[in-house]
Parts: sequence; C-alpha cells; structure tokens
Amino acid sequence: MADNVLVLNANFEPINVCDLRRAVGLILTHKASMVMNGRGEIHTAGSSFPRPSIIRLQHMVHRPRPKVKLTRREVFRRDNYTCQYCGKRAGDLTIDHVIPRHLGGQHIWTNVVTACPQCNHRKGGRTLAEAGMQLLRPPAEPPASALYIFGRHLTEYTEWEPFLLGW
Repeated sequence: MADNVLVLNANFEPINVCDLRRAVGLILTHKASMVMNGRGEIHTAGSSFPRPSIIRLQHMVHRPRPKVKLTRREVFRRDNYTCQYCGKRAGDLTIDHVIPRHLGGQHIWTNVVTACPQCNHRKGGRTLAEAGMQLLRPPAEPPASALYIFGRHLTEYTEWEPFLLGW
C-alpha cells in the first residue's frame, strides 16, 4: 500500500501524487476513476480491486499554479548535485549564498547555489568578485512544470511519462 499514484485533474492535468490507500479510497467513493492499472490487484476477503497507477478526479479542482518551494533538497536537485564553482559531484555539498546575507543578499532562487565545502570555505563571506571565483551557470528558479515537479518519480513509474510530458 506504499506505492505512489499519479492524480490527474478532470482535464488530465497532473496535480498530485498520493499513496495507494488514498487512491483506492477516492475510487471507492466515486471521486476518482482509474486511468491506468498496470500493477495487478488488491485482494480482500470478499473481492479484489485493480491497483491503480494513475487516477483521474471526476470533478475539476481549481488550484493556484504550482511553485517549486525553495528548500535545500530542491536547490541540490536544480544544480544536479554539482558544485557550481568547481563542478565536483560529491555527497557532502552545502548551500552557498552568491551575495552573502550579511551584505544584503536574500534567500531566493537567484542567490543560492550548491557548493562543495572547499569552495564554500574559499569563498567565505565575500562576493564572487572579491573571492575571484565564477559560477558555472547563473542560478535561476526551476520551472514549475509537471515534468519537473513529478519527474523524480519517472525512474520508478515509467507509465506516468505521457501524462507528465503534455503539461
């Protein structure tokens, strides 16, 4: 029951990922219908149900456009787990503010990058010009597309791809 299920709006727009238990509950209460099975069945004492991989809500849900939250994990994901100063891929990466906070730099997408501990220490609390360093690519806010938001699940759930590529 720990499998993830892609939830589509009534117009087939991807809006969420929920667990299998929630998806079956939505189907049984007729709030959603199954779009794709592909995972076998759930057996109960009296009957069996298909295990959904993708469900579609029966009624349109209006919600604001999604935004990618500025978190440590999302900064690492945006920068592809690579130091933005030297290009090193390591497991002990840190977050660095391009313009240090004590110099007025904000904690926003365009001011935070992934850095290895050596580069972060070398830069210190200085600007790029003062430290004599350059970024490999300028930081930007990642796209709020369905493919970016739910794309990390594609390695495990390849059947979701046609529904994520269209949005």
